[in-house]
Amino acid sequence: METTTSVPSGREMRLFNTGQTWPLLAEARSAPFWTIHRGDLHQALATALEQRAPGAIHVGSRCLGFEQDADGVTLLLEHGESVRGDVLIGADGVHSRIRRVLSGEGRATFTGLMAWRAVIPMERLPVRLRHHGFVAWLGPLGQIVTYPVRQGKLFNFAATVERDNWHIESRSEAGTVEECRRDFKNWHADVLGIIDCLDIPYKWALIGRPSLERCSAGRVTLLGDAFHPTLPLLGQGANMAIEDGMIPARCLEASADVPEALKRYESARLDRTARIVQSSLDRAHHMRNPALADPDQAKAFMDRQFASGGLAINTTGFVITTQ
Repeated sequence: METTTSVPSGREMRLFNTGQTWPLLAEARSAPFWTIHRGDLHQALATALEQRAPGAIHVGSRCLGFEQDADGVTLLLEHGESVRGDVLIGADGVHSRIRRVLSGEGRATFTGLMAWRAVIPMERLPVRLRHHGFVAWLGPLGQIVTYPVRQGKLFNFAATVERDNWHIESRSEAGTVEECRRDFKNWHADVLGIIDCLDIPYKWALIGRPSLERCSAGRVTLLGDAFHPTLPLLGQGANMAIEDGMIPARCLEASADVPEALKRYESARLDRTARIVQSSLDRAHHMRNPALADPDQAKAFMDRQFASGGLAINTTGFVITTQ
């Protein structure tokens, strides 16, 4: 996977309208900070699984539900097909059918934020904007994060902005450069220059869901966004899914009793994932501070948050794009 990751040259925060910069500190004890295109991560994982268990991956099979008994669990697919196994792990995303059957859909609430996402070939950007670091721009009504992926060949653009007129929870809904530009019309010229280089920016509403009180029942459990949908404001969604995959593997390896192993997994993950979900939600409200709109208060706010020693970034794991 080293051939597809990028290591940002630095990390910094910038004020939305002036571009004034505050470098971020990194914890000395943390692991390397990598950025990677989501598709590249998926491919690396799929390749590794195919090498270990040829033929294990089947695509184009829509899940309808499941049935379980004391001896196993049956995954029900469309067209009357089914698959029988010892355990079922629902890793089917924020709209998980497995979660719906297991514990209900869960009350969804619109956060008041809409996200814009796009990747740009690095050479399309003007030379002055080809930044290979991790940069976060903060404004009173939104934020923008940019960073390199695919060894610096691509430039990732991820933005959130307050909107009360977009509630579609989809990552494939195309917007326009003009609409995106309007959302950031008062931002720094560098931000607008990046937006002008976008091809198709995609948009979706950021929806919050309460944490589950359980994620397992018998031989069935959940993983990733199916378990704990997380706002993309801490860069921890994919990290949590990777942890989720490791823990049940260890629990199942340690015990032949599948329901007991999944209970141990649930016990290990409920509190940690709930804290990450809540922290992501808290960050959404904390970073959008009205003080940033006031020239007299903005610098003081940024100094308090990001001046030397004011913030240490835990750099364990990945930052993932959604394209």
